[in-house]
Amino acid sequence: MDCRAIVALGANLGRPRHAFETALALLEREAGPILARSRWITTPALVHPSDPVREQPPYLNGVVILATALEPEALLSVLHRIEQALGRDRSHELLPWQPRLLDLDLVAMEDKVRLPPACPILPHPRMHERDFVLGPLCELWPDWRHPILGRTAAELLTNLPQS
Repeated sequence: MDCRAIVALGANLGRPRHAFETALALLEREAGPILARSRWITTPALVHPSDPVREQPPYLNGVVILATALEPEALLSVLHRIEQALGRDRSHELLPWQPRLLDLDLVAMEDKVRLPPACPILPHPRMHERDFVLGPLCELWPDWRHPILGRTAAELLTNLPQS
């Protein structure tokens, strides 16, 4: 039985819009139909506190919802294969949040909860802190309810600290 999966896209190197379009075509072919797609938005890059490079190019971000019969591990594997096919080499990433050609994050699969040590963890452990995920998600599914926090995407976005 299909479930709705929320996937976040991000990129700040190369041609992000082209990478997104190619990734979505591959995702539909390998995982299931895209049901909805947010606008692509530009956001400042997160910089890891240990990264000596303090300025990074802004990111293009967005969210899609797809229908899939895949289990979480299989869907995550598809996301990683697509990233690799489009040039991402995770072995060269020394710190989190470094610039990249493509980042595909499995944010949630409806109301599934998977806690550590499960991989992937669902919902994504930091999704509720990220406006670049919540904003686009609210365009598509504002009533999606975080199964652990009990708040909707719209409530989570409204309650983010203002920066």
